[in-house]
Amino acid sequence: QVQLAESGGGLVQAGGSLTLSCAASGRLFSIYLIGWYRQAPGNERELVASLNRGGSITYADSVKGRFTISGNIAHIDLQMSSLKPEDTAVYYCYVFVHAREDYWGQGTQVTVAS
Repeated sequence: QVQLAESGGGLVQAGGSLTLSCAASGRLFSIYLIGWYRQAPGNERELVASLNRGGSITYADSVKGRFTISGNIAHIDLQMSSLKPEDTAVYYCYVFVHAREDYWGQGTQVTVAS
């Protein structure tokens, strides 16, 4: 089993910055990928950024140049800058393990006010 602890969500003005953190605990040796997804009302859940055990990083086109993911397979930080109202969503930490199981955090709200 893997447990995920999320932090860092909140309210910020447009153009501001926030940092989200996700810490994984449990069977850490089995984790293959860790990252952040987000979902806004009326929209489908989308990948924001992720990294895998080999160090490969993926970003959504909409956040490239503004968001940076860092850390390791057990603890990641997502630095978000130049935030826009369209970044408003619930952000979910996600983990995929070698046993072909996945885990989701409970979600943390990010609200960007215009």
